[in-house]
Amino acid sequence: MLKFGAATLAALLTPALAFAQDAAPVADKGDTAWMLTSSVLVLMMTVPGLALFYGGLVRKNNVLTVLAQSLAACCVITLVWFVAGYSLAFGEGNAFIGDLSKALLSGVGPEALSGTIPETVFFFFQMTFAIITPALITGAFADRMKFSALILFYILWSLVVYAPICHMVWAGTGYFFNLGALDFAGGTVVHIASGASGLVVALMIGKRRGHGKVPFTPHNLVYSVIGAGLLWGGWFGFNAGSALSAGSMAGMTAVTTQIAAAAAGCSWVAVEWLMHKKASVLGIISGIVAGLVGITPAAGFVTPAGALVIGLAAGVVCFFASTTIKNKLGYDDALDAFGIHGVGGTLGAILTGVFATVAIKGGEAPVGVIDGNVGQLWIQIQAVVVTFLVAGIGSAIIYKIVDLIIGCRVAEDAERDGLDLALHGEAVQ
Repeated sequence: MLKFGAATLAALLTPALAFAQDAAPVADKGDTAWMLTSSVLVLMMTVPGLALFYGGLVRKNNVLTVLAQSLAACCVITLVWFVAGYSLAFGEGNAFIGDLSKALLSGVGPEALSGTIPETVFFFFQMTFAIITPALITGAFADRMKFSALILFYILWSLVVYAPICHMVWAGTGYFFNLGALDFAGGTVVHIASGASGLVVALMIGKRRGHGKVPFTPHNLVYSVIGAGLLWGGWFGFNAGSALSAGSMAGMTAVTTQIAAAAAGCSWVAVEWLMHKKASVLGIISGIVAGLVGITPAAGFVTPAGALVIGLAAGVVCFFASTTIKNKLGYDDALDAFGIHGVGGTLGAILTGVFATVAIKGGEAPVGVIDGNVGQLWIQIQAVVVTFLVAGIGSAIIYKIVDLIIGCRVAEDAERDGLDLALHGEAVQ
């Protein structure tokens, strides 16, 4: 009877054990929930975060135009990312750009996984990065570009500039990914790419009429403070979400992000106070954003102490880039897209090579200079230089094409009277 019972139990358990061994892996529910939340937080950074941040900094008769530019980025880039952008960024391809194997989400079914989350969730998360990056560019040439020209620029830039840079840095077959470049959440992919592109377009489209003669003061700093707060909160989805799981890495990344933002807010205001004897609200929010930008490539690789140094440095360096240096060189980076994102992203990417440590990143090999790996600094510099070249040259070519097809700059009377009525037929009362 005992033998019979054991044999019967084994017969009953064998199919169940075999099924358990053969069952397809499933997504981790906690990681999936965190990544969906992070995706929504990053989407919120563009609308309403960036829209309000930029909208409060322009003149009153251009605020709706700025809001429309962020809204357009959300709509247009969503479709571009779905049709081809995601595939070009994360398809296998070669070292410099992906293929079209995932175009229109081909082969990405509901059960497909990317690590411990559904690939559809990874697609959605990366889409929010693809959306906010071109929207950041608009701050450099605010008050000057036609809405129709901007839409075409968005489409071409997303495919020709963003997708290749994203692929090189983050895709498994990417050149800098395999070289060992460190960019946790987008110092090169998002901030240097947008800042460099913004500067190029600002130079090519020309200065705002009256630049240097007429004051272009922010019309509503309350909008900008609200926008900065939404950006700050959303940045935890941006950085901590880039851990791609709801674990200890996400927790440490949230800590380093907060410390760097606070440190940069303090250091920007400290310098401003020393030089101008006042601490401005615009200075505080600009410093906070500079710190968030600076820590982005380093967030998951450095200790809180390293984040403190990066934040303090970002506040000081971005202050001078957005004020003293910009004024001396005379270029019209209207809302400091280059001064904060281009310069802050560069500083952060380089300092990542200094302060990244195996104690946070994990593994056994030394990571940054602080671990004794001086070679990492050279790799980071290479990634920065190539990103500047791809973004700068690509943006110049795209701008020229759009200008020949549509014409990029608005008419003189539209620029003088305001773009809201001229381009959208609406005005803020």
